[in-house]
Amino acid sequence: MSVLILRLAGPLQAWGSSARFARRTTETAPTKSGVIGLLAAALGRPREADLADLAALSFAVRIDQAGTRIRDFQTAHHADTGKAMPVSERFYLADAVFVAAVAGEDAFVRGLCAAVRAPVHLPYLGRRSCPPQGPVDLGVRDGDDLAAVLREEPWQAAAWHQERQRNRPSVRLTLLAEAAPDDPRGTALRDQPLSFAPTHRRYALRTVVETSVDVPNPRFRPDGRRHSTAAARRVPVPRHTPEAHLTQLPLQPPLDGH
Repeated sequence: MSVLILRLAGPLQAWGSSARFARRTTETAPTKSGVIGLLAAALGRPREADLADLAALSFAVRIDQAGTRIRDFQTAHHADTGKAMPVSERFYLADAVFVAAVAGEDAFVRGLCAAVRAPVHLPYLGRRSCPPQGPVDLGVRDGDDLAAVLREEPWQAAAWHQERQRNRPSVRLTLLAEAAPDDPRGTALRDQPLSFAPTHRRYALRTVVETSVDVPNPRFRPDGRRHSTAAARRVPVPRHTPEAHLTQLPLQPPLDGH
């Protein structure tokens, strides 16, 4: 078994599991359906394609930087009649960073990694308006215990966020992992993708258990002081160029349907 590690970071993300009609909410972390949609897009699969192999992957996500929930609105007109549609609320996570992991058979997972590195369609973080900041894949790891793999993965939060925790040798991060349906600790989400077909999107329930993992803080300093250099005193905000590593690729809406 192998595990594909994905860094999901960007100015905005939106991961819906029950959003409908004019109120489009977001979960606090990436959904399995959203990540499977990203992988299906990277493979170039049409929306009507069979998802059984992707849906069978084990899934977990670590919240490295929770971000801030914000609300926006959207206006639209009917494509055929031209009439104004109801104004819809759109919720997003701003400045969030997540590490997602999917586990499966070695050859299949390595094929997914290759697809993410050279995707057929540009990946999105839940919605078309949410491109990733920087490369998505962090590589393939051996093993099938997602919690153990994510426990060993370096902290991926932004430098400025890590700097705020410089007086702590390690940080405790929330981990959301799949569990058996009868697990008393679990919460049911309608997030197991069955079909992304536009005419009939379908999702089943899956059970998620919240735990935590401790990871080392690379910016820890016992005295709690910043570095003496000017660069360390003021961590610059990187220029956002999501298309820099994914050029001349066709665009298509996200495949998770949320």
